[in-house]
Amino acid sequence: MGFVRIWLLAALILGFSPASAMGRDQGLSAPGHQTSVEHPVPEGRLSSVVKPESYRLDLTVDPSSERFSGQVEIDVVLAEPVRHIDLHGRSLNIRSVTVTSAGQSYRPRWQQVHSSGVLRLRFGSVLPAGPATLRFDYDAAFNDGPSGMFRVNVDGKWYSWTQLQSIDARAVFPSFDQPDFKTPFGITLRTPPGLMAVSNAPELSTNTEEGLAIHRFAPTLPLPTYLVAMMVGPFVATESAVPANRHRAEPLPLRIVSTRQNADKLAFAMQGSKQIVSLLEDYFQDSFPFPKLDQITSPIMPGAMENAGADLYRDGLLVLDDDATPSRQRGFGMVVSHELAHQWFGDLVTPAWWDDIWLNESFANWMGYRIGDAWRPDLNMAAGALAEGFRAMRLDSLAAGRPIRQPIETSAQINGAFDSITYGKGSHVITMIAAFMGDEAFRNGVLGYLKAHRYGSATSSDFFAALAEAAGDERIVPAMQSFVEQQGVPLLTFHREGRHFAVSQSRYASLGGVVDETQWTVPLCVRRAKERHCQLLDGKRTDIEIGGRGPIIPNAGGTGYYRFELSPSLWRALISRARKLPSGEAQAVADSLAASVLAGRTDVGELVRLARQLVRHPDSFAADAATNALVAIADAGIVDPAGKQGWKRYRARLYAPLMRGYGFDPAAGLYSAESPERSQRRAQILGHLLWTRKGTKFRRRLEAASDAFLSGERAALDPAWFGSAFDLHLRQGGEQAARKLMERALASEDPVFRPAAIRAVSRIGDVVVAKWLVEDLEDDRLRKSERRALLSGVMARSSTRDIGYGWIIKNLDELQSDSGGIFMSTWLPRLFDDFCSVEKSAQLASELGPRFAETPGALAFERTLEKVRNCGMFKDQLGSSVSEVFARLR
Repeated sequence: MGFVRIWLLAALILGFSPASAMGRDQGLSAPGHQTSVEHPVPEGRLSSVVKPESYRLDLTVDPSSERFSGQVEIDVVLAEPVRHIDLHGRSLNIRSVTVTSAGQSYRPRWQQVHSSGVLRLRFGSVLPAGPATLRFDYDAAFNDGPSGMFRVNVDGKWYSWTQLQSIDARAVFPSFDQPDFKTPFGITLRTPPGLMAVSNAPELSTNTEEGLAIHRFAPTLPLPTYLVAMMVGPFVATESAVPANRHRAEPLPLRIVSTRQNADKLAFAMQGSKQIVSLLEDYFQDSFPFPKLDQITSPIMPGAMENAGADLYRDGLLVLDDDATPSRQRGFGMVVSHELAHQWFGDLVTPAWWDDIWLNESFANWMGYRIGDAWRPDLNMAAGALAEGFRAMRLDSLAAGRPIRQPIETSAQINGAFDSITYGKGSHVITMIAAFMGDEAFRNGVLGYLKAHRYGSATSSDFFAALAEAAGDERIVPAMQSFVEQQGVPLLTFHREGRHFAVSQSRYASLGGVVDETQWTVPLCVRRAKERHCQLLDGKRTDIEIGGRGPIIPNAGGTGYYRFELSPSLWRALISRARKLPSGEAQAVADSLAASVLAGRTDVGELVRLARQLVRHPDSFAADAATNALVAIADAGIVDPAGKQGWKRYRARLYAPLMRGYGFDPAAGLYSAESPERSQRRAQILGHLLWTRKGTKFRRRLEAASDAFLSGERAALDPAWFGSAFDLHLRQGGEQAARKLMERALASEDPVFRPAAIRAVSRIGDVVVAKWLVEDLEDDRLRKSERRALLSGVMARSSTRDIGYGWIIKNLDELQSDSGGIFMSTWLPRLFDDFCSVEKSAQLASELGPRFAETPGALAFERTLEKVRNCGMFKDQLGSSVSEVFARLR
């Protein structure tokens, strides 16, 4: 700190010329540091005084090396004269900086002045307003996790990829790393000969200079930094094109790009991607916004990333075939539709700042299910969309939380916006608004929004206004705002009053929970038989009159983002008809009834009754909605041993008759010709039955199939059963089997077998194996993301949880500093979610609270504390009565 002041004083006394102020300041300044002539260091948004106009990136990338290097030029415009420029650069070894302005060259001093990656250039004299060019020469280290520019060894060959969302572009090149700065990028990649290079735009030429292959790409259309992509390696690619159509006169070049061992497993992704692009063009009434599309895979991506024209996916999402399980095919359809929808909604039109990233992700999540369902209706993805929304309500029910759209003031807050509130709640809210407006009006609003902000950036207000204009109803704006800008789940309580129903709203809270009073403008839709009634509930209370006969359905279609509470007689009437409800409504009933049980208002026996009704529902998402809520209660440590035995008996009684109608053989490909819903339902039924007394014969079949598969008979075991089969194999073989299976996993690059085997070993529940996994396992083939998976598995088992907890306490600083991507900040606190004790919550707060405070994981940790405490309170107050109900089950 003193060095900065001394240097500035020397500059004033000696009168440095523009070219004389060379070199680097050492160390990091404290956040907000300033001198008498400097502004505070920006911890979030940069000043608007300096605006980038274009980039030229020229990077030398050899994935087999530990570092990459580059020269970067950024054309900027200065709105006023400055003595310093703030931009971004994190952990870059900058060798030189030159700034050219008004015909003069300046050699500023540079310093990373904030740990988030704020880079300050200081000039010895005033830099004039107007255009300028910044030039950097630097090098940096590859990451070994999926952020920044990262590399992985696959089958003895090195590959590298970039994953820059949210603020990891600054770890790859000096930049103005925020979403509203959209500029063209000129990209050149210098690589060892023989490697493929992929970026956002088409490759124009490749030639050799000084022993390196020079890959030059066309300038991109305007992009924010987080959407830039640069991949290098001995990739293989299958090439084709999306045919021309009424939106696009020319075919769209399309490649599926992957590591070499996946070369023969890319045809499914190619065909599916073509179809999904065409469906999206039809929805948006617009051609694909970029000149080509590459779909690229990496073995360590946690999900996928919408880089413009160069989407990146986890291997298992794209590397599959027609025999893949329904859940994997659903994953392909939903995620590919999600990422490709981003090419319009996020890439073509980008949020002006990170507080509107919800709009990108919520809309793309909604589109992922919608377009995925249009692509393959037999996979039933539409029902999965609602299931994700109801799961999000569990998190949104906590007092510790955030609204979908939250103010983001600092870089540390950005990654916290990538959670189930943004994805699950956001997409369910969009589902609700779209259902209320009508599909055509909603789409017209979307198209108007995209047209108005094409290749630019926009805000939530812009989107709300476009919807209101399309609907011709200004009330859409306060309705959207009330759900997007307020935290929590509305609870609508229904009372019959003569011939009408009185409906009042409050904020849902579980037993013992204390939440703020909140009021929403709720698009409320109810149903009785064929009669449907919708209205906006914009006050505390309203009356509803609806014809028809039979029970009232308080959430027609299940599209509403709210829970409901009923009188006992209304609950009983609804439960009795649950099997005949459409999937969305059945899921809504199960969610609201389970929430009523957890709030202490309804006896758990009613949830058991609902499970009995729904278990034969024809929809795979609805059929287990109530049963899974009961499983969550039984597995949380709330139920005593006698209750668990009763619950196990009851599950056997529910599911054994169903299994007789499906049959079971674990051999590979045996059920590939049947409908996805039937295959999915068989897997669900087996999962519930397997560990009961009625599951003995199925366990034996799976054990035998697993042994045969691991002995080389690949046809003996279908990948659909890997998880259960490996669990059983390890249960019989113990530590020795675990070590052998781990070796098999690390020797394989199969995107299904490897993660399934690692997960099974991690969840064995054996204390000796758990200690080996977290303390002693050293193997260069084990990737950092896989080490995190091992820790998650150890923490998931009550028998090994304390071992994992002790290791985390010792290694928390290292875990918190791990640059594992945008989901890392929420992953770490969630490791403690499975504790269930008021006392444990207090212990976590005492031991770990100060270490999570003011970190990106602070909110996720507060949520964990509340979940652990709420579970403990429920156990203390109602655990005995719940256990008694479970124990009596037959």
